[in-house]
Amino acid sequence: MTQATAIIVGASSLLSQEIAKQLAKQDVELVLLAQDPDSISEFAQSLPTKVRVQALQIDQPAAIIATLETLWQQLDSVHLVLVNTGLNSYDATLPWQPEADIITVNVQGFSAICNTAFRLFTEQGYGQLAAINSIAGLRGGPSVAYHASKAYASNYLEGLSMHAQRLKLPITITDLQLGLLDKAALQRSRLWLSPPDEVARQVIKAMQSAKRKAYITKRWRLVAWLTKLLPEFIYNTRHWRTKAQRLAEKSANNAANGNQDKSQ
Repeated sequence: MTQATAIIVGASSLLSQEIAKQLAKQDVELVLLAQDPDSISEFAQSLPTKVRVQALQIDQPAAIIATLETLWQQLDSVHLVLVNTGLNSYDATLPWQPEADIITVNVQGFSAICNTAFRLFTEQGYGQLAAINSIAGLRGGPSVAYHASKAYASNYLEGLSMHAQRLKLPITITDLQLGLLDKAALQRSRLWLSPPDEVARQVIKAMQSAKRKAYITKRWRLVAWLTKLLPEFIYNTRHWRTKAQRLAEKSANNAANGNQDKSQ
């Protein structure tokens, strides 16, 4: 039986490495792509499977295409390409440069990876393209370009899935919609922040089940459903503050009200 081969783009992230660990235990040959391959060389050597590490400049679409094409020629076959790249930032003044950087990586770089992988899968005749996406793409948000880029990614993947059906090829496109894990971590929410190994387990299960779209972890499906249902006048009045900030503000208001009562 031929050993499965998976390419992980953005292998330096904690989630990518947890996914790599679990795939390695299933004897999947791995190709780990990162902007700084030296930073993951020690990790790659610790995995119990055949691993190759290579540099990929995610902000340079032409270089991305060339790298993937060259790499593909060196492999017998590729069964999975998992894309886990993306920039995010928030600044209330909305300076242009962070927005431009997000668009370059999350839109141009993402598209170059997915387009090239899909074309190579088409030539190969089969394969699976999966991408770590976010429910942030369901609506606009304070990190304007980030939310928009995730909506773009979701639609791009859907278009590729439709294209695969038109071509009648067994190419699976999987949109892995992660919950707002950064926000949950910021608020230290135990309910919504799952351990990385559990997130990776559900990611792998969704890919191996050939899901078209999956919410990771499953409990975020409810949040996604509510997010889509909220009318704009309610959605737009949400306060983008941490739980600690809200509690501090509440305490300050209570103290102020208490002092006002005493003065009266």
